[in-house]
Amino acid sequence: MTLQLVLGLVAVAVSVVAWGVFVAAVLKQIKIIRLGQPDGTRFGPFGPRLKTLIVEFVAHTRMAKFRSVAPWHWMVMWGFLIGSAVLFEAYGEVFDPHFHWPIIGTWSVWLLLVELLGLGTVVGGVALAIIRQRNHPRRADRISRFQGSDFKAAYFVEAVVIIEGLGILGVKAFKQSSGLEEAPLWTSFVTQPLAHLLPSAAIWVSVMALVKLLSGMIWLIVVGRNLTMGVAWHRFSAFFNIYFKREADGGVALGALKPMMSGGKVLDLEEADPDKDVFGVGKVEDFTWKGVLDFSTCTECGRCQSQCPAWNTGKPLSPKLVITQLRDHMYAKAPYLLAGGSRDMAGDEVGLVEDKYEDYKKRLEGIDVLAMAESERPLVGGPDELGVIDPEVLWSCTTCGACVEQCPVDIEHVDHIVDMRRYQVLIESNFPSELGGMFKNLENKGNPWGQNAKDRLAWTEGLEFEVPVFDGELGDAEYLFWVGCAGAFEDRAKKTTRAVAELLHTAGVKYTVLGPEETCTGDPARRAGNEFLFQMLAQQNVEVLNSVFEDRPVGQRKIVVTCAHCFNTLANEYPQVGGTYEVVHHTQLLNKLVRERRLVPVAPVTEDVTYHDPCYLGRHNKVYEAPRELIGASGAKLREMPRHEERSMCCGAGGARMWMEERIGKRINVDRVDEALSTAPSKIATGCPFCRVMLTDGVTARQADGQAGAHVEVVDVAQMLLESVKRGQPAPAADAANA
Repeated sequence: MTLQLVLGLVAVAVSVVAWGVFVAAVLKQIKIIRLGQPDGTRFGPFGPRLKTLIVEFVAHTRMAKFRSVAPWHWMVMWGFLIGSAVLFEAYGEVFDPHFHWPIIGTWSVWLLLVELLGLGTVVGGVALAIIRQRNHPRRADRISRFQGSDFKAAYFVEAVVIIEGLGILGVKAFKQSSGLEEAPLWTSFVTQPLAHLLPSAAIWVSVMALVKLLSGMIWLIVVGRNLTMGVAWHRFSAFFNIYFKREADGGVALGALKPMMSGGKVLDLEEADPDKDVFGVGKVEDFTWKGVLDFSTCTECGRCQSQCPAWNTGKPLSPKLVITQLRDHMYAKAPYLLAGGSRDMAGDEVGLVEDKYEDYKKRLEGIDVLAMAESERPLVGGPDELGVIDPEVLWSCTTCGACVEQCPVDIEHVDHIVDMRRYQVLIESNFPSELGGMFKNLENKGNPWGQNAKDRLAWTEGLEFEVPVFDGELGDAEYLFWVGCAGAFEDRAKKTTRAVAELLHTAGVKYTVLGPEETCTGDPARRAGNEFLFQMLAQQNVEVLNSVFEDRPVGQRKIVVTCAHCFNTLANEYPQVGGTYEVVHHTQLLNKLVRERRLVPVAPVTEDVTYHDPCYLGRHNKVYEAPRELIGASGAKLREMPRHEERSMCCGAGGARMWMEERIGKRINVDRVDEALSTAPSKIATGCPFCRVMLTDGVTARQADGQAGAHVEVVDVAQMLLESVKRGQPAPAADAANA
């Protein structure tokens, strides 16, 4: 009895300390998260958000993207959630081995659940530790998704999980060996056989209950003292991060970029005040509170890193490390911010000044010297400047969205990276030199190549039919064919434009093109951070498009595009600036025409083809089936690359990288071409002009060094369909000359 009393008092004493430390840590973390900018778009609607939360954590829909990990994590998660009830039961068991929860404590279903929780927690914890070991970076270097993760923290958490599970099973087994609990074998299929091997000593029930309790209390103390231990804190913050995700319907933060916000409202650039408004993110506290919650929730699993095209080709960018570096910086700087500190754009102190706070000296003295030093670090800067995020890291991103797609806790990496780019471009004027020419061309010529608008119809020359050009009236045209800058000016992309025009003509689809009235959608400007230029181009285009469709109701304003980037921008981002249209990709429209028998493939393209999913068509907009069905309809045999559909590897052109030189590591397009060539194709098909350019360059490079046959070519899906529809007849001389 005395020993049990001692055990109980130890448990209570440690618990008081542990819960005090933990509650204080939670309150501090909430204060730090609230340092971020306001964002009122995250709170509703309640129903869809709650549904998303329940589905994601109960069914583990996000976690299941790595099927080898999902079941073990699912066991550990439920062991933590429901196991909390078993943990609190231990407070009674340390004092009295006979103790159990009233009503349910002797219920067979509860006894089975406890058995499964204990077993699942142990097995799950061991499995996760093994997975971490098998993927340790000492073996795989950059290939390991855990490179850069905090292994000590992870092993600590996994050890606690296993010990708690053993404690749950130990208490149950000793209760049975001591005759304190009688349960059918089906409810105790592990602990009952184990009980036959254990001594009949009730005190061991209290000992194991103490083990169960202390493991949990030590965990609370350790994580309470380490607010940046994401592998532990995600147990709590993940629920909130999922609920407050950008898309209330459960979608990931892809497609449209988050608008530039200041003070919780979308920033109107015409009325913005540089002295008050935030232009992108120049300091860590410029991120919204949801951004800080993102940083706090990262569990360092490295799924984002394993899918990142930049990281996998030797670039310094790791989406995981970007998030953890921002997290560590935020929490290190927090004491300074909580004391009222802030700096202006020039880096001068404007928060902690004598005339602002009566207790100015007390506030200043209360700030740790390390927090003061952290407050002086630039958010973006090279090693000499002690920057948090290196410029090479920031500008390596292709905005492909692979990180966002894979993150099990819905962190919005791309939005955060673009927000930092916005500040660098709009306020610092600090960006890769190659982008300067692209920005100038967009502003002066309306396209990234600096071509003349009068040449936007040059692709029509030599066609056997007349391409209808908008002349002030839409007439009976069903679609506006948005050609895009690449489709109008880039020689390889022109082939796609011509093929689509021929197919629409063959199918009898009524359409029109804008010709010189068309201007770049602004996609490269926006993803490079030049929000001002994007707004200018977008508003110009919306004004033109709304005048074209002025006699059509919103539901009948149809646009067909060949460029995945134009598709995404017109469909998802133009509604932000007053332009709402029904936008379809050419593969979707052509597939519909084939299904309706308005286009009939008659000569099979008997070749082996692999298909490259454009990021802004596939991952950002979930268009996977239409291009594949068209490849099948053309008669070709599809050979999938190892990374395809939602895990497709980027071609390297997105995020305005098309206009930036790759100077570090392996070229992304070459890496993707190597993967395509591994399927031994005669053709590499795609559905985006940027992808086509990048892949063609990659194939040319591999042909030059003898690693690809001269017969391998990169084509658009529309070209394959046209070849099949036209019975494979050779193109007219004029067509060939203009191709």
